[in-house]
Amino acid sequence: MTSTALPPSPRTRVRRVAELASYEQASLYDILDAAYLCHIAFQDEHGNHCIPTACWRIGGHLYIHGSNGSRMLKQLLRDTGVCVTVTHLDGLVLARSAFNHTMNYRSAMVYGQFEKVSDIGQQHAAMDALMEKLAPGRLAHVRGGSAKEYAATTVLRIALDECAIKQRKGGPLDDADDMAHAVWTGELPFTHGRGAAVADALNTSEMPAYAAAWGTESA
Repeated sequence: MTSTALPPSPRTRVRRVAELASYEQASLYDILDAAYLCHIAFQDEHGNHCIPTACWRIGGHLYIHGSNGSRMLKQLLRDTGVCVTVTHLDGLVLARSAFNHTMNYRSAMVYGQFEKVSDIGQQHAAMDALMEKLAPGRLAHVRGGSAKEYAATTVLRIALDECAIKQRKGGPLDDADDMAHAVWTGELPFTHGRGAAVADALNTSEMPAYAAAWGTESA
């Protein structure tokens, strides 16, 4: 399978430790699909902001949603350029030198402008996709959104056309002069696991398969 590369723009081209950079679409999608939250950096008349929010991908777009009254969503609809980031921290890397300590991670940055999903059918499909991302199979069990709820909700999306990925894995890279220094070196991994599902105190239904399997699946 041929991987599609996204040509870097002047603002997505990684210059610092460029060997850790990637512009492959498949790598971008893997990082975004593993995330439930992204951070959106933008500017308005009150200054600079970076706000976490739920996100999910459909095809070549990243989606977010919120109340029609959301200050952030209102600003994003004013042709505001944004930077969206997602980061997964995989481990701490301990080297022989204090200044060679680092981290293993997977990160993605997306530049562009959000657009409103105005078509009601596309809005419903996008929200259904969010529910399926949260818990595959649950959409068939819950009450769907009402016309009033959808009318009070704004769904936005940003094209994944201007993006950069930076990621690191493996052990420390020690300087030759430090190799004789006797100290433990290696990685302190972070395990991204899931706990067992916990029923609500007012729950009256049997646990569905997707909830029962939650604690046995990797994040």
